[in-house]
Amino acid sequence: MNYARLGCAVVLFAVVAVEAGEKLKYPTTRQVDQIDNLHGVDVRDPYRWLEEDVRESRDVAGWVEEQNKVTFGYLAAIPQRDAIKKRLTELWNYEKYGTPFKAGGLYFYFKNDGLQNQSVLYKLESLDSEPVVLIDPNSWSKDGTVALGGMSFSPDGRYVAYSVAEAGSDWNTWRILEVSSGRVLGDELKWVKFSGAAWTADSKGFFYSRYDEPPAGAAFQKTNLNQKVYYHRIGALQSDDVLVYQRPDEPTWGFGCDVSEDGKYLVIQIWKGTDHKYQIVYKDLTEPYGMPVGLITNFDHEYRFLGNEGSVSILFGTPFAHGQDTDCKMPEGHFCPSFGQFICHVSVPGCQKSKLPTRMTNQRRRSRPRIFMV
Repeated sequence: MNYARLGCAVVLFAVVAVEAGEKLKYPTTRQVDQIDNLHGVDVRDPYRWLEEDVRESRDVAGWVEEQNKVTFGYLAAIPQRDAIKKRLTELWNYEKYGTPFKAGGLYFYFKNDGLQNQSVLYKLESLDSEPVVLIDPNSWSKDGTVALGGMSFSPDGRYVAYSVAEAGSDWNTWRILEVSSGRVLGDELKWVKFSGAAWTADSKGFFYSRYDEPPAGAAFQKTNLNQKVYYHRIGALQSDDVLVYQRPDEPTWGFGCDVSEDGKYLVIQIWKGTDHKYQIVYKDLTEPYGMPVGLITNFDHEYRFLGNEGSVSILFGTPFAHGQDTDCKMPEGHFCPSFGQFICHVSVPGCQKSKLPTRMTNQRRRSRPRIFMV
C-alpha cells in the first residue's frame, strides 16, 4: 500500500470538507499599543494583555470563552466525533495502579479508577489491611485542573509534605499532612518552583527552594531569578523560614536539596538552565554555624548524590563509563586522573576504598558512581 498517497488523499479530503462547509468566523482580538525596546529595537506586542492570568482577568476569560465557542462548535459538527469519544473512553476506562512503596512502616500506592482526572494516594497499615484514601486531588477542583505535584514523607512517617499545582502552572504551593489522621496542617509555602522537600533526620522540618514573591500581576510574566534554599520547621510561618543558601552573584542558578540518610549532610545540587550538568555543594548539619562547601565546582558533568558512608560521599555521575573501585592518594583539591576509576576528593591526604551500599548497585551498572571525601 502506498501510505504517502493515502496520507495525501486524507489531507485533501479534509481540506475539501472544510472549504465545502461554512467558513469559520473567529472573534476579533483586541490589540493594544504596547511597544518594548529590546537592545535598541522597538518591538510591538499588541497582544500583551493576553498574558494575564485567565483566572483573574475578565477580558482574558471572555476571550477564551469566545474562542472555545468557535472551536467546540466546529468539533461538535464532526459526525464521527461521538463514536471516537465513546471508543476512547472504553479503552481508557480501566483501573491503573502505581508502584507500591513503604514509608514510616506503612504502605502506599496510587490508584486511578479509570476515568479520574488525578490518581488517588492510598495508605495501608499492613499488606492485609483495607486501603484508606490519604490524598485525593480530584476533590481539590471540579474541572481537575488542580493537581498533586511533588511529595516527600518525613523519616518517621508521621508527615508527608506535598505540593499543589494549579492550571498546569510551575508554581507550587507546599503543604503538610499528618498521615495518621489525614489532617492538613496550617503550613503553606508559596512561590515554590522546581523544588522538592528534603526532610531532616529528626522529622521536624525540611529544606526546599523558592523564589522571592513577584510583583503584583507579574507571577506568570516575570523571569524567575535568584532561587534560594530555605529550611522550614513544622508549624512555623513561611516568613520565619531560615535562609540556608543563595548565590546572588549567579541569579540564573537553581538548587535541588537532599539530606543524607544519616542526617549529617545537606547536599545541594546546583543546576543552570536545562543542561544535565551540575555542581554539588554540601553542608554539615551537625555544625549549626557551618557554611556550605563546594564539592563539585564546575558544570562539566552530571552528578547526583546517592548516599554516604560517614564522611565518604557517593555520587552518581557520567564522566566515565566503567571501571572498578580504587584507592587513591591525592593532595587536597585534586582528582584521581586514572580513566575509568573512582574520583576521590580528599580533605586530608589519602582515602580508603569504600564499598557501595547494596541499594546503589543498580545505579552502578548504568554509570560510574564517584567517591568523595568531605
